[in-house]
Amino acid sequence: MKRSMLAVLVFALRAPAISAADPPAPVAVKAGRLIDVRAGAVVANAVVLIEGDRVKAVGPSVSIPSNAKTIDLSGYTVLPGLIDCHTHLVADASDADPLTELKSSAAKRAFESVPNARVTLEAGFTTVRDVGSYRAFVDVALRDAIAKDYFPGPRMYVAGPYLTITGGGGTMSGGLAPDIELPWDLKFGVADGVDQVRQRVRDIAQHGVDLIKLLATGAFLAHGSNPKAVEYTFEELRAAVEEAAHKGLKVAAHAHSTEGVKNAVKAGVASIEHGVYVDDEGLRLMKEKGTYLVADIYDAEWIRQAAGYPEDFAAKQPEGDEIQRQAFKKAAQMGVKIAYGTDAGVYPHGFNARQFAWQVKYGQTPMEAIRSATIHAADLIGRGNEAGSLEPGKWADLIAVKADPLRDVSVLENVAFVMKGGKVHKDAR
Repeated sequence: MKRSMLAVLVFALRAPAISAADPPAPVAVKAGRLIDVRAGAVVANAVVLIEGDRVKAVGPSVSIPSNAKTIDLSGYTVLPGLIDCHTHLVADASDADPLTELKSSAAKRAFESVPNARVTLEAGFTTVRDVGSYRAFVDVALRDAIAKDYFPGPRMYVAGPYLTITGGGGTMSGGLAPDIELPWDLKFGVADGVDQVRQRVRDIAQHGVDLIKLLATGAFLAHGSNPKAVEYTFEELRAAVEEAAHKGLKVAAHAHSTEGVKNAVKAGVASIEHGVYVDDEGLRLMKEKGTYLVADIYDAEWIRQAAGYPEDFAAKQPEGDEIQRQAFKKAAQMGVKIAYGTDAGVYPHGFNARQFAWQVKYGQTPMEAIRSATIHAADLIGRGNEAGSLEPGKWADLIAVKADPLRDVSVLENVAFVMKGGKVHKDAR
């Protein structure tokens, strides 16, 4: 017995050690033209060297290892994966009336969101900031499922339910009979007064959201809501910002009205969403405080021709269209920080890139528009060290288009190649 055990021990010591699985081979992407969004320049014949899900090196003189897998995009323009800072993946443009939420369960909404995530990624948007859903925390579940690779989708940063006043622009109570009681997840974000606001921010934060979204003013696409009205007071807004900061979260403020925008900026929100009626004073205040403008200046084109919008929505919407676009133009001229955001979900998912042409039409250069959806968007969501540009150490998120978007930014509406975290999700070359 002792001799047998000794023989086994000797064999084990002499046997080669079982090694861990070899790391995946590096990937080298050859780019005919690479847009360096940080420098605001184009680099010819660059190589993006990728190890795992991160960029290892970038530039025209990068050596390609002998064991690297090569992806030849030498006939294409390569740029960082795009970021949309205002999406609603748990929503669909075919459901124009919020009251249709009463016809769906949370589970149904979750499954309906899966194709929304896929087409958004395939449109070249590798990251989104998803700013609220009527069904509380379905967006959190969607984010986590994508992160676990259950199905393809963009990297998501989510807000959970809207923080809104009773009867406000983020509620579904408008149009309902007074004796109808909504389920908990359709009213989770309702809070009135400073104390309730503080408590509700804490409640939302504990469910793992990435930011807080509140409605500082009324809304266009909500029953019984006036977009020119102030809803949350400055004191309530400040309470939300303070409580969010305690949890390490930023606040995005839906704000249309002139005073509502200024109240939100003074309270310390990170971004103004929409900003339709913002005036010069409000824009100066935003520039002074470094508040981002996230203005969905394309989606009115879809709303104008789409069928199925309730009459009260259709009556309110047209007035603000050109006013918002002129405010965007003035913001660009004044040097207000601008991050790309489309309100996708109000119009079909996957059409996110249609807004680039409108941002150029209303005052930005193509490079500025691209930077709004890359490096500036990454800064707003707090991921500037990981996303928004192709630099060593950042996520290997990149896209490619055949033509030059600096000549015609609308070519970004037809993305040929999408990589997220080093994994190819679309190759239509």
